[in-house]
Amino acid sequence: MRTALVTGHAGFIGFHLSRRLLNDGWRVIGVDDLNDYYAVSLKQQRLSLLAENTALTSVIAPIQQEQQLYHLFEEHRPEIVFHLAAQAGVRHSITNPRSYFQSNLQGTFELLEAARAFPPQHLLMASSSSVYGSSDRFPYGETQRSDAPLSFYAATKKSSELMAHSYAHLYGTPITMMRFFTVYGPWGRPDMAYMKFIKAALAGDGIDVYNNGQMKRDFTFIDDVVEAMIRLAAVAPGAPAEPALASPPTTAASSIDSLSPIAPHRVVNIGNSRPVELMGFIASIETAIGRPIRRNFQPMAQGDVQMTWADTALLQHLTGFRPQVSVQDGVAALVAWYLQDFSEHEVLSRTG
Repeated sequence: MRTALVTGHAGFIGFHLSRRLLNDGWRVIGVDDLNDYYAVSLKQQRLSLLAENTALTSVIAPIQQEQQLYHLFEEHRPEIVFHLAAQAGVRHSITNPRSYFQSNLQGTFELLEAARAFPPQHLLMASSSSVYGSSDRFPYGETQRSDAPLSFYAATKKSSELMAHSYAHLYGTPITMMRFFTVYGPWGRPDMAYMKFIKAALAGDGIDVYNNGQMKRDFTFIDDVVEAMIRLAAVAPGAPAEPALASPPTTAASSIDSLSPIAPHRVVNIGNSRPVELMGFIASIETAIGRPIRRNFQPMAQGDVQMTWADTALLQHLTGFRPQVSVQDGVAALVAWYLQDFSEHEVLSRTG
């Protein structure tokens, strides 16, 4: 049985990825600090589902704790590592930047040190579309400049990419940075706008819609994100094409490839590549729930951007996969889960 280590396994994306790995027959070492940025009860519900599989080893500890990850690497020697643990949220980073420094920078440093000491076959790390800042060059391509972040959250993600590049260059660790674009779906974070929209629709309350609704997002359904990660794990940058989680495709030199010329380091967008107007996304929620949502139009929020749009040509080139789930189908699945399994009184008690 092969071993994968997943940081942030109690989080939204980490939970879905860990469940997929366990179902695929992997042993998963998960580490999470269960912080209270949003309701811990939701994270505990996710962990209880994962714990039904005995191939899970769950460690509750902060990743920035010195030597914590080192000892986990030493004991379990994971072949594949997915680093998803991070303090999330663009707006929260404006009011509480210290938590982002501790988790996103110190935590990433501890992970890189552990991977240096006990090298995995492939280290995949979460980044974000927010690193593109206010760029008006659409769609966002991995090789374009991304050195003008608009929020401290984005700055920590870009910094993590640079830290990872230096370790890949110095120590030969194969690292793929995954830039996620507005991931949504069942078991999502309560602080995400789409969760607030659903809650408001069910309660008959209004919602704040920023920039007067003139926004577009590259909404990407969680199942597509997990599939992309699984396939990317099989394509370690700078390494021979050998099976890891799936049969790797044949890759050829390409002008779109972000592979570093001096290190086994690559950046890959994971998005739907079909931007949707925010008002259209809200309309999909209204359709799924069967009732209207009152809009309270607001100016652009500090640190926000008007549009995100992923160029996914590199993802498709490397893996043969392109996200498929439409917003209509994704929102329908999200709402169905919310109505059936989500206890809003329990898990919406705190949203950071």
